[in-house]
Amino acid sequence: MKDFSKLCINNTLEEKIRQIKELFKENYKEEFEIFISSFKHYRTRAELSFYHKDDDIFYAMFDEKTKKKYIIDTLDFCDEKICNLMPLLLDYIKKNFALKEKLFGVEFLASKKELSVTLLYHKDINLIEKELSDLSKNLQLNLIARSKKKKLIFQKEILTQNLNIFNKEFIYEFNNDCFIQPNTLINEKMIEWVLTILKQETTKDLLELYCGYGNFTIALASCFKKVLATELSKKNIQFALKNCELNQISNIDFIRLSSEELSQAFKKEREFNRLKHINLDDFNFSHVLVDPPRSGLNKEVINLIKNYNNIIYISCNPLSLKENLDFLLKTHQIKKFALFDQFVHTKHLECGILLKKI
Repeated sequence: MKDFSKLCINNTLEEKIRQIKELFKENYKEEFEIFISSFKHYRTRAELSFYHKDDDIFYAMFDEKTKKKYIIDTLDFCDEKICNLMPLLLDYIKKNFALKEKLFGVEFLASKKELSVTLLYHKDINLIEKELSDLSKNLQLNLIARSKKKKLIFQKEILTQNLNIFNKEFIYEFNNDCFIQPNTLINEKMIEWVLTILKQETTKDLLELYCGYGNFTIALASCFKKVLATELSKKNIQFALKNCELNQISNIDFIRLSSEELSQAFKKEREFNRLKHINLDDFNFSHVLVDPPRSGLNKEVINLIKNYNNIIYISCNPLSLKENLDFLLKTHQIKKFALFDQFVHTKHLECGILLKKI
């Protein structure tokens, strides 16, 4: 089973915690650290469909299995800026046939102070460029429009985020193409949890896999002499390098490699031009940080990270984490286990664990 949500019938935090304790009862018998989210306006990213009926249009969600549609009026779990914009945007689109025609989706993205909206069309958006421009101006909106192989930007698509980590501000830039932690408060708590661990450790260099635009990397860099961070997305690497400049950090090497490719490079099975300016033998990694997708780590990555003394694993899927631990616990043991309720009143729960070599 790959989806933890299928185990949780009741979506309360208490039930999710009970399920986690049951799932990992043979692996961890100490206390779990619990981090609770705000109940409203916590989510900074949302994707909705549009439902067309007669001459009208509505926000909607569709159940992939049953195909049942749900008309959406508001999403009170979303960032307040998103909630305030939703009715204004829909009302504007309803009154403009060119904007309404063949519009099928919308994506909202918010930082603490900014917001962008992406509209998705089944038609050539160049034909409605003026209408889109007017929409952006009239609602004072950072707007992106997409259709097949086409993209238009009005005002800007890059947002600035300010994270407060133990009363220190870190600045990030990203756009809608980046993977982000969609609950800013919990994201800050996750980073602080990792920093609390590191302050109690003897550290040398850090190896980070799946670094994205540097969400963890930037805030953790001061704890290490050097950092090597990998990410497959070229766009994420560009943002990560920019975020180093914004925070005046100079001890991170960001490399555009998959985790599998990095493993091959360490074993000297392949040479990569992207590593030509880096000597992997110059690093002395005391810690590894991984924040993989829902599928977890594959065996090649597990075989790479199990060689290091300290592994910090951030997981968005407890079931794939459990599967990975079946291998990692042959060489390591769990020293800390934290739970982050990133999606309140849903079946999802994020985990953070510290593993130390036996």
